This record gives sequence, structure tokens and C-alpha cells, in this order.
Amino acid sequence: MEQRGIFISFEGPEGAGKTTAIANVYERLKADGRQVIVTREPGGITISEKIRSIILDNDHGEMDGRTEALLYAAARRQHLVEKIEPALRQGEIVLCDRFIDSSLAYQGHARGLGMEEVLAINKFAIGETMPDLTIFFDILPEAGLARIASNKSREQNRLDNESLRFHHAVYEGYQQVLQRYPERIRSVDASLSEEEVAEKVWKLIYSQLI
Repeated sequence: MEQRGIFISFEGPEGAGKTTAIANVYERLKADGRQVIVTREPGGITISEKIRSIILDNDHGEMDGRTEALLYAAARRQHLVEKIEPALRQGEIVLCDRFIDSSLAYQGHARGLGMEEVLAINKFAIGETMPDLTIFFDILPEAGLARIASNKSREQNRLDNESLRFHHAVYEGYQQVLQRYPERIRSVDASLSEEEVAEKVWKLIYSQLI
């Protein structure tokens, strides 16, 4: 029987540099002969990408917080059953840009819906499947948003355009998530250079593989 793969999620505020670090880790794992896939939330598969476009559309500023939370959970469910779980059953390493912790920080705390309420919605969506390791990219909202503003090639989405107060609330939410799951989540100083961050992330992941 094939050994189950490893599920690694990457979390952090907007502009934390997750995408760059994930690409680096993916290349190193491939070079190491590992079977690995990269995916993202919301998204990763056709249905979930369509839900993503609804959630992040700048024209949808009137979206209710509960609607947002439910859409994220729906996208997560389809992504899980169609892409993540099949890859894990094949023994692959899954690198996922965001997972359940984003919902807890963004909708649970920053939107004020309550972490327990949002956790319940997501437990219904994902069952018992949780990441084996989560890497949190720790960067203050001001620094992350400044990176986004300086990156002209990055499209500004609905969440990028939220108030600074909202982004601070997201950061506070993540601090609560870190306290809730200390055995699973490891933090990396994302204000360091791309090379330094990539190296720290690699060491955390490689220690999970040994």
C-alpha cells in the first residue's frame, strides 16, 4: 500500500511572499526526486477557481461576511476531494497556498464571525483532513501591503483593498491561530530577504521529510 503523502500549507497576511517561497521549495523538492504538487486556495481546480473569482472580484464589495466564509468553505471542499486528497493517497507532497487557517484569521477574527463558528463550517467541509505542517509567514500588515503596492504586475483584489484596520485584525487573528495550533504551525520571519526566507522554509519542510 502506498504511503500517504504530506500536506503542507502556507499562511500569512497579504504580501507576505508565500508564492515566491513555495515556488522555490517546489523546485528543490523536485530536484530531490520527490513527487510534489503546488496548489492554492481558494482555487486549485476549475470549480474552486470560479468561486475564487467571485470572492475576490473588486465589484463584489457588498458581499456579506457569512457569504464569504461559506464560499471559501465550498471552494475548499471541492479542492480537497478533487485534488488534495487524491494526491495524498498517491503519496505525493502537497504544497498549498492557504488552507483553513486563512478562514479562521480573515473571516473568523477580522470579519468578526467568530473562530468557532468558522471552524465549524470548515470542519463540515474538510472532515478530519488537516495539514501535517503549516508555515506562517510573519510580516506586519504595513510591510506586506507596501510590497503589493510596489509590485505593479500583481493585480489588486478585493481583500488587498480592505482598510489597514482590517489587515491588522487579520494579523491578530493569525496570532490566535498560532496559539491554537502550536504543534502544527511554524513561523518564519517574512521580512527577511527572499533567499533567507526560502532557506528557513526549506529547513522546516525538510525536517518534516526526514
